[in-house]
Amino acid sequence: MSDPFKAYDIRGVYPDQLDEDLAYHIGNACAQVLQLQGKRYAVGRDMRVSGPALKQAFNQGLIDAGVTVVDCGMLSTPALTFAMHHLDTAGGAQITASHNPSQYGGVKITAPGFKPVSAGTGMEEIEALARQQSVVRHSGGGLEEACTLDAYCEWLAPFLDLARPLRIVVDGGNGIIGTMFQHLAPKLPGITIIPQYFDPDGRFPFHDANPLKNENLPDLQERVRATGADFGAAFDGDGDRCALVDETGTIVTCDMTTALLAKYYLAKEKGPIAYDLRSSKAVPELIRELGGEPIETRVGHSFIKATLKETGAAFAGELSGHYYFRDFYGADSGLLAFILLANVISQGENLSGLIAPIKRYHHSGEINFSVESTEAVLKRVRALPGAEISELDGVTARFSDWWCNVRASNTEPVCRLNLEADSAALMEEKIDEMQKLITE
Repeated sequence: MSDPFKAYDIRGVYPDQLDEDLAYHIGNACAQVLQLQGKRYAVGRDMRVSGPALKQAFNQGLIDAGVTVVDCGMLSTPALTFAMHHLDTAGGAQITASHNPSQYGGVKITAPGFKPVSAGTGMEEIEALARQQSVVRHSGGGLEEACTLDAYCEWLAPFLDLARPLRIVVDGGNGIIGTMFQHLAPKLPGITIIPQYFDPDGRFPFHDANPLKNENLPDLQERVRATGADFGAAFDGDGDRCALVDETGTIVTCDMTTALLAKYYLAKEKGPIAYDLRSSKAVPELIRELGGEPIETRVGHSFIKATLKETGAAFAGELSGHYYFRDFYGADSGLLAFILLANVISQGENLSGLIAPIKRYHHSGEINFSVESTEAVLKRVRALPGAEISELDGVTARFSDWWCNVRASNTEPVCRLNLEADSAALMEEKIDEMQKLITE
């Protein structure tokens, strides 16, 4: 597949890589590949400047193919997931480029049966038809409108169960989450929201809506310290990722929040908990200590959703800040994660105190490298002397006191390294070694 068609979704610079004409043909191709003629199909968008035009064109491609489009307006990607189920549509599509910078547009596609469309499950066929501009036309298509935001927030609210009141700074990044909190905040008694950058603005005037990049968090960190808040939360552009900073403004990595949520669920029932293979080895250790069964997964929503379905796991966490819930159709929701994390944090004196006993090792975070051949890099990783090698996703090399995973990105033309060691000094030493190995 080629730009803007990715392994998990469609994402490209507007209008150079993705424009209204291509959006129309993607919509029509979706109708053909997913066999949507005569069915109702939900479509929403985030707040990007390109969103209205791309959605209108995408919708028209569906309508011309005989599909009834249920236009759900401007909402988060998880809210569209809820809308698909609430309105009983044959899946749906969100016009979004997620956490990418403002110049990007995109589409996330869900097939009938609420199955994600990705590489191997229809994306190649959609790309081929869209590139060929192979259009079908059937009568019977049309447009409906629906607003399900309040219904979604009514569904979320009962999950709140605080042990004490909380004051929380929320950085919306000028993404869609500010709109979502307008509906949700009044339904969360005991939580005082201190809003930051809540106005939806697809130009992202203050910082990119990507909470996984530390350079986007200083304003949140400072606001938490200045207000004495219990913690801070940052969301991405389409509201499906959530990342935290503690009461001191220190960034909490998302594998640590996975551990907190694992603790929450294992207190309710013993069973499998899934986590992606980039996470700290403290995560599976904690799951076992609490009587659960750790399930390691590949990176990516389609693989994790399949794992939840296959194993019956109550929850799965991803280092990228996606959290998946059996109670939410096996899909991810940044707001449900936010509410459950608030429950957990309210039971302790502070967030830093909850994290301290879990943060046992030193993790590099994800480091990206531009390389000519990812396969050549992976071959060198496989050859590391004394390593225990696994190839669930890329290549993972494990040693007694450190491990690393190297894999090709499914969304960017880069090679990604995650590395963890028992000490900070060893981590820095091994990062240097792996950097030389990757770039040699």
